[in-house]
Amino acid sequence: MAKRPPNATDLIHGDAPPGALARTVGPPIQKGSTVLLPNAAALYDDEHFLTYGRTGLAAQAALAQALAGLEGAAGVALYPSGVAALSGAMLALLKAGDAVRIVDTVYKPTRRFCDQVLTRYGVEVEYYDPAMPADHLFAQAPANLRLVLLESPGSLTLEMQDVAAIAAAARARGVLTVMDNTWGAGWLFRPLDHGVDVSVQSLTKYVGGHSDLFMGSAAARNPAVFSKLSQGITHMGWAVAGDDAYQMLRGLRTLPVRMGRHGESGLKIATWLTEQSQVVKVLHPALPGAPGHELWRRDYTGACGLFSIVLKPGNDADGFLDALKLFGLGFSWGGFESLALACDPQLKVRRYPKAYGGPVVRLHVGLEDPDDLIADLAQALAGV
Repeated sequence: MAKRPPNATDLIHGDAPPGALARTVGPPIQKGSTVLLPNAAALYDDEHFLTYGRTGLAAQAALAQALAGLEGAAGVALYPSGVAALSGAMLALLKAGDAVRIVDTVYKPTRRFCDQVLTRYGVEVEYYDPAMPADHLFAQAPANLRLVLLESPGSLTLEMQDVAAIAAAARARGVLTVMDNTWGAGWLFRPLDHGVDVSVQSLTKYVGGHSDLFMGSAAARNPAVFSKLSQGITHMGWAVAGDDAYQMLRGLRTLPVRMGRHGESGLKIATWLTEQSQVVKVLHPALPGAPGHELWRRDYTGACGLFSIVLKPGNDADGFLDALKLFGLGFSWGGFESLALACDPQLKVRRYPKAYGGPVVRLHVGLEDPDDLIADLAQALAGV
């Protein structure tokens, strides 16, 4: 008897159930918006079963578990970008009528979110000088202060904060602390070990490491705080793709090796720049004598490749940047390539502006040979 031709049902249901997966060094990448459950009772058993692939499958779970180990956290929430991690953490922990204090050197997109979104939803936003001691920060704190946002070193100008002192003072007053720890990447500095409630990273930077992925994370040691982060992701509908999680996990495995090279090359180049007549100062906390060096030496196990320089007054920062051959001109950082950009246009929005003594240029030292990068900087400085 002739077998009938396959129909649509055969094409949809004709595959055999998969057996045990072969074990590989990386997790399987599962693609699926629907999760098939074992029985009817499981359909609404949110405590024990995943009901949607959006909440993360094998690769996402493996990445979150690895990051929790890196950060010393009870759990890690994953977001589609670094700024989503910062904004998502604040949305999960704040409500209308709360007040938040934010370090004035914070990442520009974070400032934009606080000024243009949080304020619209009734959250009071105030910026503070990164040099402000912890006791002064809380001396006149409003009764509705709910959260303090730190970033150390600060974006663009690398100011260091006494993270442990601020976290301790906040905890004594029942105030939560969130820290942008992208510079330390969880490898050079672990905020949760110093009393911070939530450690946020733009995984796009050093964990990804290849300038081709977007993702962010928020790690918490307190299960109740982590629960709020997780609920926030569910409420907002954020999702991270399995392919991206796999790529990010692959980057995480080489993070220590890459960070070591970034830090070593960056410090070599920063030291060379201190000797150049066209440079007024180098803003790098790992340099002896630099602002914040004592805090860096006390708290950090190393440095990354990101720092800034101040050119002599009157020097043309744009001309210097245009003369560079190996340093690309672009935002973001943490990838294998070296980058540079002018900082002054972004510094104008700060509430506590400082005189740095000339044009500020931020450099990210990549994985190129440091002697080649020094030669490139030398020829560009000669032109200014």
